[in-house]
Amino acid sequence: MARFRSADAYRARREWLRYEGTAQRDLFRELRERFLARHAVSEGWVLDVGSGPGRFLPWVGGPGTRKVALDVSREMLTFVRRAWDEGGTPGPVPDRILGNAARPPLVRGMWAEVTVLGNTLGFAGRSAGPLLEEAEQLVAPSGVLLIEIAPSSGERSQYLARLPASAVRRLLHAPLAAVLGRLDREAFRAEPPRHDTPREFRRFTADELEDRLRTRGWEIRETIAVAPALGPDAERISAVRRDPKSWARLLDLEEEIGHRSERWPGAAAVLVAARRTSSMRMIK
Repeated sequence: MARFRSADAYRARREWLRYEGTAQRDLFRELRERFLARHAVSEGWVLDVGSGPGRFLPWVGGPGTRKVALDVSREMLTFVRRAWDEGGTPGPVPDRILGNAARPPLVRGMWAEVTVLGNTLGFAGRSAGPLLEEAEQLVAPSGVLLIEIAPSSGERSQYLARLPASAVRRLLHAPLAAVLGRLDREAFRAEPPRHDTPREFRRFTADELEDRLRTRGWEIRETIAVAPALGPDAERISAVRRDPKSWARLLDLEEEIGHRSERWPGAAAVLVAARRTSSMRMIK
């Protein structure tokens, strides 16, 4: 927690640029943006828990919502305003609240949408349970909770991995059904870890998170792995990025495959959307 609280301006900008500069980062960013857009509420207060520099705040909630960023780092929250102004994002700059997400200084049950994105939950470590509990309790009746988890190190399609990059680009002009059939025949392979996972990092599985939420009365609206087909393959993603038709087809392909439950255990990132049913009782 201390290293996040003491993040400096360099760290804040670096975190902002984590989804910029390469075709692979574009893919990761656009899939998250599309997910957020599908579940954005149209009115009320919306909250980004562990917002960092606010990379996805423009897609949290709709134009008619009041956006709030909560983070433990003062420098990250300062960057929220800077990035909002420099990017020309429409609407007022989000309100910013400095605080620990496991003990948020916020009113429970009033937020139409609450997001916990990136590795906020994982890096909470032993505080992941309390953080998730608080995030749930913040959501208003009929409100939406959007969570990102990191179950594993990722995987990729074996079929696409053996094709030249130019062939992958051309292949994505074909109907999705034809491409999916070829991917299914050759299955997927797990990616080795790119770096050591901190011992205190808390990994959740999609099944574990879904079971927890359903048991507590939530309605699961969507669960999707992020980029299981080409996610780790920067070379082929770059080739596809240069062709607008192939790029659009890749986004659709990744979402089609990402919705399959067999892709969730090995995914580097899984996004879960849940709605608080109006009949749920608040846990005190």
